[in-house]
Amino acid sequence: MNSRWTSRGTRTTRRQTLAALAALTAGGAVGVAGVTGIAGCGAGHSRGAAAGPARASEPGAAEPFTSTVGDKRALLLQIMAHPDDDLYFMNPDAEHVLRSGVPVVSVYVTAGEARGINHQAGTPIPDADKAAYSASRHQGLRQAYAQMMGLNQFAPWQRSVLRLPGGVTAETNTLANGARGARLIFLNIAMLSDGGVRIPALWDTPGTVMRTLLATGSPVAHPSSYGHRTLVDVLAGIMDRYRPTLIHTLDPDPDFQVHDVLHPKDNDQPGCSDHRDHTPVALFTWKAIAQWVTASTQRDERAPRFTTTAFRGYYNQRWPHNLPPAVLAQKARAIKSYGGAPDWDCGNAAGCGDYSQGGVRPLRNRKGWIRSTHYRYPASLPAPTTDAQGRLVAYGVLGAQAVRWRETAAGSGRFGAPQGLGGGPLAPALAAVRDSAGRQVLFALRFAALAGQGAADLREIVVLEQRRPDGPFRPWTGLGTPESDPEHGRRVGCPAAVATPDGRVHLFVRTADKSLATRVRDASGHWGPWQRLGGAEIQDGLTALLDADGQVHVLAPGRDTVHHWAQEWAGGPVALRPPSGLPRPGGDPLGAAVAPDGTLALIYRTPTATVPAVHGDTSLTVRHFEGYGAIAAHTVAEPSGRHEAKTLLLAGRDLGGEVQVQYGTGPDAKPLRSPGHLTPVGAPALLADDGHQGVCVVGLSADATPWIWRPRPTKRA
Repeated sequence: MNSRWTSRGTRTTRRQTLAALAALTAGGAVGVAGVTGIAGCGAGHSRGAAAGPARASEPGAAEPFTSTVGDKRALLLQIMAHPDDDLYFMNPDAEHVLRSGVPVVSVYVTAGEARGINHQAGTPIPDADKAAYSASRHQGLRQAYAQMMGLNQFAPWQRSVLRLPGGVTAETNTLANGARGARLIFLNIAMLSDGGVRIPALWDTPGTVMRTLLATGSPVAHPSSYGHRTLVDVLAGIMDRYRPTLIHTLDPDPDFQVHDVLHPKDNDQPGCSDHRDHTPVALFTWKAIAQWVTASTQRDERAPRFTTTAFRGYYNQRWPHNLPPAVLAQKARAIKSYGGAPDWDCGNAAGCGDYSQGGVRPLRNRKGWIRSTHYRYPASLPAPTTDAQGRLVAYGVLGAQAVRWRETAAGSGRFGAPQGLGGGPLAPALAAVRDSAGRQVLFALRFAALAGQGAADLREIVVLEQRRPDGPFRPWTGLGTPESDPEHGRRVGCPAAVATPDGRVHLFVRTADKSLATRVRDASGHWGPWQRLGGAEIQDGLTALLDADGQVHVLAPGRDTVHHWAQEWAGGPVALRPPSGLPRPGGDPLGAAVAPDGTLALIYRTPTATVPAVHGDTSLTVRHFEGYGAIAAHTVAEPSGRHEAKTLLLAGRDLGGEVQVQYGTGPDAKPLRSPGHLTPVGAPALLADDGHQGVCVVGLSADATPWIWRPRPTKRA
């Protein structure tokens, strides 16, 4: 990949990209003096010498990101702490990808042996047998994946030994059904290794060594030993072997959680809303991603093309549930196959599943993990806009770096090759706005340091700004976070932004205490300090927009209602509004638009609802827009063609995970299904630009390539 210069002499080189990534995986990564995390809350608390966040790489003229244009090969790689993390926290997304014909490789880091008791409720408690319980959970996964692939749940799998870096071995199981295929890889590190060592220590304590557990009946003959570097090398080696285009991870920076009588600790780690194994396994995964990108770029002269989705874990217990009955039933079917029962004839002598998860028990469990699927970084990607030539432009994250796609010609419906903008390693969440001068401004959440072994884990918000409209970009600039403690900084949410006609750009993020903070760039380009805007607890996935008078509004789903911050007048401060009194939201990002009558319309689903409602001066249920997840909304020209008539356009996913749009919200309005059964990674984005592009739905496929859908309304719509 050759360096390319801008007219101002700024450049992005492969060397700069490698340096930015290598800084995260070096043994001597930066630390922060005098900082300790909340006791027990997450691996990776910061210690060591004082230092600032790592510098992001410079973007340059946007050089070619990859030479694999037109390569539609896709593969999903999932990395979990335990058997069943994928079924509880990554479904329905994983199943939708699998059913679309994309092969899946699922890696389970621990043996999942717990106390070794595989107990079905209402039966005598059996003797502990950790090796057998681990094997039974493996069998449960084979049953679940066979069922998700459309096969008999007892379909036979091919089982073999996989040799991995560092001299370790793992069991691997494979199964295919036409275009659908799955590979399960069991690293089988004991959850409780010799001396009482657990995975958090492997991440955070130098010199820690853990041993694997041999599951009953496994083809693996000898146990392996893992140090910190071994696990990073193994995960990076698996990435390099299978070349995923989509990676699913767990949450590397879970929310802080108060545990008291009203909020019992249950399976949480102390101080956080997640399991103590989930967090370090996610951190190991992100560190392995950085290492793989570095090594692959050095060898291949280009970065690997992939995108990433991180999923919340026990967070699901703490917030309103967001899956409607049909999606929940699909998720429950896979977990029922995983749970199995002692009387099943599965052919595995050690057991036929994780019996505590069989039948309807997951649905009856008061913790409700099965009833939600939440993203750690709930932003629509790619983020679309247009350039001065009327071409569609989309910004996203590939290979943990920012990229830009441009339409080959205005209205062509095809993107050219991605152009690298650097800045990484970035979380898969970008916000893109165009300021009043016409310059693109991008915001991202960056893994500024990710080292483990007692060194720092730092996050920061970074910004990339064009020097002039459609011109080159300035270097990435770090904006820090609203938190002074790096442990709190790790919990900062995805950036959301809006540009105002007076030249300002308003940036918003969710804070570690689950409220809202802002930072504002004035018309001269100067960034003011972080300011906290207060309010009750909200979920991430902020919605920021301007109303008909050019005033800024920010909306977020809370525990009991929608929370709202806004300007009282254009150019004034953004402040918390009184309680909205709106119905309780399900927790997905909210759709909002200026309605045809000039008022602000808010569109979302209540907990477990199948269809959304529009809330403005009145509330209206959108009867036919069945689906789940985030909803995007814009006001567009009425399909009837009546002069200057306007209507609301909605975009989101249907119950099967495919993209749909709907013109209008009345009782006769019906959704339009996407051609080619488009299944997006995360939430699709909606761009309504009456000047050039009309209406565009933009999304990212599992093969890490973006698509454009320009829906054509029908009379029924």
